[in-house]
Amino acid sequence: MFDGEWLCLDGIEFECTIGVTERERLAPQKIVVNLRLDVDFSGVKTSDAIADTVDYRAVSRLVVTAGTKSSFQLIEALGGYLGRTLLEEFPKIRRVNVEVWKPGALSAARGVGVVMLATRNECEARGRGER
Repeated sequence: MFDGEWLCLDGIEFECTIGVTERERLAPQKIVVNLRLDVDFSGVKTSDAIADTVDYRAVSRLVVTAGTKSSFQLIEALGGYLGRTLLEEFPKIRRVNVEVWKPGALSAARGVGVVMLATRNECEARGRGER
């Protein structure tokens, strides 16, 4: 799954309204996001210019802003939303592997998480109404 070159961001944290039950949705809950961004690094390897890659500070800001403003029942829906948002905002990202973790969701586990892969082709097909 991780063939090629990936820009990695681990441990992006924010709070948002998420959960199925009314009790879960009463107060914002902590979410932790890990990202693997499939980016072509061929230009930046020689240019050393931020314009030839994806600015990880901008990626982190977008995830925190979009995540904080979001309201979903399921972490799967949040992960899909974040993947689509990143692909729409950063044209240099070809694929994004999004991990969304909800710490403390279960008393018997440190957290519950999902791992999702979003591709530019999927995003563009959805924009055209394809499935």
